[in-house]
Amino acid sequence: MRCAIIGAGAWGTALADLLASGGHDVRIWAFETDVAQAINERHENPRFLAGVRLTPDLVATSDQPFALEGANLVLYATPSNHLRMIARAAASCIQKDAILAVASKGIELGSMALMTDVVSAEAPDHSVVALSGPSFAAEVAARQPTAIVAASDDAQAALFVQEVMSGGTFRIYTHDDVVGVELGGALKNVMAVATGILEGVGLGFNSRAALITRGLAEMTRLGMSLGARASTFAGLAGIGDLVLTCTGTLSRNRSLGVEIGQGKTLEEARSGKETVAEGVVTTASAIELAAREGIEMPIAEMVYRILFDHHPARLAAQELMARELRAEQDA
Repeated sequence: MRCAIIGAGAWGTALADLLASGGHDVRIWAFETDVAQAINERHENPRFLAGVRLTPDLVATSDQPFALEGANLVLYATPSNHLRMIARAAASCIQKDAILAVASKGIELGSMALMTDVVSAEAPDHSVVALSGPSFAAEVAARQPTAIVAASDDAQAALFVQEVMSGGTFRIYTHDDVVGVELGGALKNVMAVATGILEGVGLGFNSRAALITRGLAEMTRLGMSLGARASTFAGLAGIGDLVLTCTGTLSRNRSLGVEIGQGKTLEEARSGKETVAEGVVTTASAIELAAREGIEMPIAEMVYRILFDHHPARLAAQELMARELRAEQDA
């Protein structure tokens, strides 16, 4: 199978290596020419996936039309805020019958579009599949057992992605709740920033468990207002990804939150980092989306105030605890 991976960050590189090791003909597009050169010449990506030896069969390029040439599966793994521009740039080069998969996680600022909607708008007339679930790139690259979800309105497209990408250490389940799967993958990054902030100010396991659980309630409320099913948030793309990203030491969003909780500004916490903490942009777009839908998201709102309004992180927990008492389950 000819596969094109668009985006050579940690996640895109890990997926490209997984597919190439499985015998597929894989070309990965990198925006950075030095990344493409390192993958081709040294079989590594020291900027975004350091310490991982990549299969020599993986071909990298900074020419997106070349990466897309003849590809039956096109998988986008770019930062969410660049996805539309990148997909638009070479949409005309996508093979007519190609299936498009989207591994980017986020909500586009302004349009509030989900990532599959962005790709569908820029590359119409293709079936689009959302990929999401608990999956640190470094562990996928190390072939540690991982399970994620492929969600699409086109059941055959989801099955196609499942069959092409599944292997001995990577298991994909199909799903038809695209909105729920995508929102789970996007919003868990906001909750991971929140969890990191709590850790950074010195709070412990009780606080973390409460935040994760109430964060899941916020995610579910917003998802259901947009037509998602509550059960989706109890699965891999919901609680599975949420727990991983809120507790795992490899989580960029959690780590950024820790630094902010310890007193750094957002600019200081982001300075000098190659990788993107998607939860920052998603916080802003989630608040905008929740306001449009009339949905209360107190944890996400607090994260926004800390990130963008310089609200003292040390006050966050006590202010959330002082909110009006209520029943746990929404009526």
